[in-house]
Amino acid sequence: MAHFAAGFLFLGLLAVVFAAPGWFAPLLVLPVLASVAIVRYRTTADRDGFTARTLIGSTSAAWEDVDGLKFDRSSWALAVLKDGAEVRLPAVTFATLPTLTAVTAGVVPNPYAVKPDTETQPDGD
Repeated sequence: MAHFAAGFLFLGLLAVVFAAPGWFAPLLVLPVLASVAIVRYRTTADRDGFTARTLIGSTSAAWEDVDGLKFDRSSWALAVLKDGAEVRLPAVTFATLPTLTAVTAGVVPNPYAVKPDTETQPDGD
């Protein structure tokens, strides 16, 4: 779906390019760069670990090396490693944590999970 946005950006830029092709034709590289970024940025995870891909590289780590996940002003999560390093996890948001829990077979806990009521309810009669 994100590629549709790049396509609409291309169509919108065509109006500007047709007005003055010599000056604005280089702008058509912007939708191409957007599509490349869409394809590159991702986080793949399984029960053992994760790989976070960025535009120019990737970082892999095992879940046992992760101290926790945190969220800052960015919408993507940060994996805080036990050595203190932080790795941004592209496309992992607070809303996608249940999916990450399912993919990792529970290694990453689901913050939305309903905890069973451990208190006993007194009888009404």
